[in-house]
Amino acid sequence: MSAALSFFEAGLNCAQSVFASQMKGHGLDEATCFKVASGFGAGMGRKQEVCGAVTGGLMALGFRAGFVEGSDREGRERVYALTRDLQERFVQVHGSLRCRDLLTCDLSTAEGQKEFRERGLLDKVCKECVKTAEGLVKDLLKEGK
Repeated sequence: MSAALSFFEAGLNCAQSVFASQMKGHGLDEATCFKVASGFGAGMGRKQEVCGAVTGGLMALGFRAGFVEGSDREGRERVYALTRDLQERFVQVHGSLRCRDLLTCDLSTAEGQKEFRERGLLDKVCKECVKTAEGLVKDLLKEGK
């Protein structure tokens, strides 16, 4: 089982799971990763905007390939290209970046949360998004852009 899926099945959210899965050996401990990414699950605090698996992946790309100097135009272009590629590839697989579109229920309501559970969307949709985002981040980093 992948690291991200293990974290996710242990109850961490999608963003935490993807972000932490990419940080082992790169200077951030798991607890720090979990804290940093904690508000990004369910499309940012159940607002169901960009899928948390994607935002977790974007944080990982930024940490591993980002820039720190405002004058680093090459670094900026590199990480922006990775950011676009992750989003585009995720959409190719899942059809959307938006959690709301992926789940087709409203997680901000008790009724929507009940529907989420009854339809088994955690297993049917969210786990697949976590696996996809983790794999795409690994692929993009291997490609070495």
